Amino acid sequence: MHIFNQDLEFFEENRTCSYFSDEISDMRYQYLNNCDIEDYQKKLERGWRRFGKIHFVPECKSCTKCVSMRIDVKNFEFSKSQKRVLNKNKDTKLYIRPPSVTKEHLKLYDKYHSFMNEKKAWPYSPIEVNDYIKSYVDGNTEFAKEFLYVRDNNLIGVALVDVLPESISAIYCFYDHDYDYLSIGKFSILSQIKIAKELDIPYIYLGYWIDKHHSMGYKEEYKPFEILKNRANFNQVAIWEKYKH
Repeated sequence: MHIFNQDLEFFEENRTCSYFSDEISDMRYQYLNNCDIEDYQKKLERGWRRFGKIHFVPECKSCTKCVSMRIDVKNFEFSKSQKRVLNKNKDTKLYIRPPSVTKEHLKLYDKYHSFMNEKKAWPYSPIEVNDYIKSYVDGNTEFAKEFLYVRDNNLIGVALVDVLPESISAIYCFYDHDYDYLSIGKFSILSQIKIAKELDIPYIYLGYWIDKHHSMGYKEEYKPFEILKNRANFNQVAIWEKYKH
């Protein structure tokens, strides 16, 4: 029997942790063909993330190092260094549209991950078009967007971003390290903050933050931010507190 287009929920225990080689993780997943704005907002508030049609949240029994965080947009003020990043990119063009895939997307994705493999020993193999679609194009709803950063008619950065009335969720970003002087990763987050301020969106969800982690610690730069203090299910209140350190 073949069942198509069925929503699923499943739990994976004792999987290899993505952030610490000496830790294991437990993850809850939902495969959803459709997720409306109200339900997705509830998921974001409770620490869930999305790649394509897969939604997931860590439920690790022995570790709480991964902390869900969100930028307090209303009270965020651009620092001098952040203003310099914005100024450096005054000639960088930004296009916002529904997620897509082109040869330029795939080439840039592979170039970025090859670089990170050499720099930070990230696992790497060239991505297939179907895998890119499953992770970054599928689940393309009314709130799914891609931010394309273009310089000299070249695609130099792609950010996958969900834009909801009450929140922005920064899903993933990859960029060309030949343009390191532009700090495209930082520029992408700062651009999202500017847009959130213009649209009066109160929070930007940056996913999981790990204090002083070599890949995740950078998120602390975007203060003030709040952290999720509990693992609330959909019938419980999610408790967010301002990070004070």
